[in-house]
Amino acid sequence: MDRSAWNAEFSARFARHEDELRWLYCELYHNDLQAYDYFLKMMHAAYEARPESLKALDRAREADPEWYKGHELVGMLMYVNAFAGTLQGVREKLDYIQDCGVNYLHLMPLLESPEGRSDGGYAVSNFRKVQPELGTMDDLAALAEDCHARNIAVCLDFVMNHTSEDHEWARRARAGEREYQQRYFMYDSWDIPNAYEQTVPQVFPTTAPGNFSWCPEVGKVVMTTFWPYQWDLNYANPVVFNDMTDDMLFLCNHGVDIVRLDATPYIWKALGTSCRNLKQVHTLVRMMRMVCEIVCPGTLLLGEIVMEPSKVVPYFGSVEKPECHLLYNVTTMASTWHTVATRDVRLLVHQLRQVFALPKMYTFLNYLRCHDDIGWGLDYPFLSAFGQQEVSHKKYLNDWFTGKWPGSPSRGELYNDDPRLGDARLCGTTASLCGLQTALEQGDPEAVEQALRLDIMLHAYMFTLSGIPVLYSGDEIGQLNDERYHDDPLKAGDSRYLHRGDMDWARAEKRTDPESVEGRLFSAIHRMEGLRRARRVFDGAADCTDINTGSDQVLGIVRTYQGEKLVALFNFSDEAQTVRLGHPERFLDLWTGRPREALEVTIPAKDFAWLVAEEQKKKARKKKEK
Repeated sequence: MDRSAWNAEFSARFARHEDELRWLYCELYHNDLQAYDYFLKMMHAAYEARPESLKALDRAREADPEWYKGHELVGMLMYVNAFAGTLQGVREKLDYIQDCGVNYLHLMPLLESPEGRSDGGYAVSNFRKVQPELGTMDDLAALAEDCHARNIAVCLDFVMNHTSEDHEWARRARAGEREYQQRYFMYDSWDIPNAYEQTVPQVFPTTAPGNFSWCPEVGKVVMTTFWPYQWDLNYANPVVFNDMTDDMLFLCNHGVDIVRLDATPYIWKALGTSCRNLKQVHTLVRMMRMVCEIVCPGTLLLGEIVMEPSKVVPYFGSVEKPECHLLYNVTTMASTWHTVATRDVRLLVHQLRQVFALPKMYTFLNYLRCHDDIGWGLDYPFLSAFGQQEVSHKKYLNDWFTGKWPGSPSRGELYNDDPRLGDARLCGTTASLCGLQTALEQGDPEAVEQALRLDIMLHAYMFTLSGIPVLYSGDEIGQLNDERYHDDPLKAGDSRYLHRGDMDWARAEKRTDPESVEGRLFSAIHRMEGLRRARRVFDGAADCTDINTGSDQVLGIVRTYQGEKLVALFNFSDEAQTVRLGHPERFLDLWTGRPREALEVTIPAKDFAWLVAEEQKKKARKKKEK
């Protein structure tokens, strides 16, 4: 293509990636230079259309490429309709969001999706149109502009793997247009689909069995990995990659700072494989990373890889050829809830050691709860050494968190229960899983205290980990399960709506009342955020290790950075525990603000301690003065 019209900025960025980008594209798409030429024109057009205010933000972030890696960002995840009704409603609640200490706002899927066949917004029928009841693309751009003025980054889901069956491409494919049928996986008979089924696992074996669906309008079988109304895209067709990347850049040009690549491992399919984590997926993500660095370098890619660590980490790429900027710390989340139910930290320690051993260039998102269910993808080979068997242990965990186990205060519900395999996943808000809902309903002040302590301790633990902590909207005030979803015919079949209830603004008003449950939880989380931002030891570059606390019920983490040392202790047991650390230094207890010896530290049940070594601080200060 003619590059004479390219300006110096775009040309310089492109030149840094040209050789690799061309090589990867032509290798993947068999030297289709016509498609590649279109691809370059698309990128340049997106750059030209990018608003100058966003280009200025790009330049600032280019000058500070690790702007997201320190200890300043705190995220919040929300559904627009549940939080404030519309995008304009979210704009009107930005003071509240800032009051929460949040500067990273993840708006759950809000693009056009058909009612009743949306999978919570993950069946997109138009990637360039907001769901009408939520607002318009102009409203999204206006919200992003307001967020940027407050130094809040905006995250949005980009559903890469599939479209809704109502998407224009799918409609034209059903109408018989071969060009659009080639954008999906469509077959005249069940022969090839049945061959796929021999090696491809099922995502929802009980609620949406199989990986293919029959399309009667055109008389073909369509690949539908997730739900029958979500048609898998064929990324072996360069037109799909070109146009989907164009749609992603369109969203970036409306102010989206972080693009969450949904279902990333699934996007390349090959017969005879599991159709998960294939090498071509990494080629696609690597190219998308380069596209962003050329067109909108202030944008981050967040990969959604809900798998074990060995499958997750490769999506960071390498130092020379990075892929995603951010990944979810999925296994840690599941292991954390396992620890709550068992009061045994050994699995969590085992899992954290793997995370602590990773290069510090890797940045994870840490969270207690998200919009989805909790799946028990635990390290069962490790647990088997302690006599735990997968099926019986999963049943125990689910019985505990649904309140069926004697003495359990938790209140959750199962999702995708499969009695045949003895497997199920779990739903519920953080507060309800911690026992707050049961305690309040029973009017038991002591149980309320226990639930609050556990909730606060878990948030402290999340803030202790390197990376970006993300709150699920409502957790900051202890929002409870919304059991009313059972009465809604569009939601009743999906127990994830248990923790997707509307924001309780009446309860949110109590956040300033120090005597209320909401006020105590809100102020505790807000205080943790402030301490985390104020202390360099929470920086993502800190060294992290676990320590032997002498108790299988107490987790110990040590962070060291630039002369500062933090010892963090978390007691998951139902009784007070004394930890013999044997540290000769005098520590400052960050939570109480008072000096504290660390030879022996007693931690109440379901409580924590953040201890910073005072002597280390003094040494660092004296060294700096010299």
